[in-house]
Amino acid sequence: MQDRIKTAIICKGMPDFEIDSNIMYNHKPKAGDVAVFEVLELGKHSSIQGLNGNNRYIFPGDIIMAAFGSRYATGQLEGLIPKEYCEEYHILGKGGAIGVITSMHVKLASKGPTTLRMIGYATQDGKVINMRYLSHKRSRFNAKKKRKSKVILSLGASMDSGKTTTAAYLCRGISQSTKVAYFKLTGTVYAKDRSLVRDCGACFVSDFSTLGYPSTYLCSRAELLDLYESLTNLTNHYNPEYTIVEIADGLLQRETSMLLQFQPFLDTVDSVVFSGGDSMSALLGYNMLTEWGLKPIAIGGLFTASPLLAREVEEVVDIPILNLDGLSDPNVIDLFKERPELVNV
Repeated sequence: MQDRIKTAIICKGMPDFEIDSNIMYNHKPKAGDVAVFEVLELGKHSSIQGLNGNNRYIFPGDIIMAAFGSRYATGQLEGLIPKEYCEEYHILGKGGAIGVITSMHVKLASKGPTTLRMIGYATQDGKVINMRYLSHKRSRFNAKKKRKSKVILSLGASMDSGKTTTAAYLCRGISQSTKVAYFKLTGTVYAKDRSLVRDCGACFVSDFSTLGYPSTYLCSRAELLDLYESLTNLTNHYNPEYTIVEIADGLLQRETSMLLQFQPFLDTVDSVVFSGGDSMSALLGYNMLTEWGLKPIAIGGLFTASPLLAREVEEVVDIPILNLDGLSDPNVIDLFKERPELVNV
């Protein structure tokens, strides 16, 4: 059977394994646990991302390998790792996060989820293989540790507000003067975004899935902070002067809010860029972050595609509004050379 398996990118680095069907009724799955499934019916997902990030199309009857992980995606779906064996599982994310859907955006209602039947867990020496920190060492968060590069947070109002595009084009601007790296701290595994940032000039690109996390939804703050430290240590091998750290979803999202209101984490941050989908979300995000002592250096995002919306925001804030041309301008680096006074330190 193993030669038939289509393996999702979250399982990159898997060791030799056996498929154990006997334990699947009693084992309580944890985030990162690897299992093998049969595709029952196609819905939202008709493909998964393979080990090299390519699309691997799937069909009913196919066998796939993926890992359990919850998902938070306001424009897509919410799904959780089940607490016990289920007759049916769902693909929550193309990169290989598996769980059971709890809510779905109305636009997906006609498609529904892609459904799976578990064949068994992937085991080694009788133990279920878990991808978290399987290939890399876990580093404990140390707020007092001296940072080797300046940290720029890329935050946004919501899913699809433009955070990744803002981060990518900012990498393009900064990379014309010095070395800049990027990693995404929270979200659900999806390798496509990393390609954009790399092609924009980042010397190193990574995210939480590099450390084996299918997603960060419902992680504890301690887990998130250790992910941050571990990804920072990987980044340090490339000696960037700047590191852009993207935090997924909006300011109200659980993990985002938990990090942004934790002072030891903020002490490691040098500046913030914010992305909004429209003028109101851009203004609200600016006001919220300023109240939290994290006044952004600049605002970008989807709304900047409209000169009219950009002008509306420009008239009520005192920081630059940067469209893609502004973010990728070599002079953008001047905004980040000094740590801003309003970052909460």
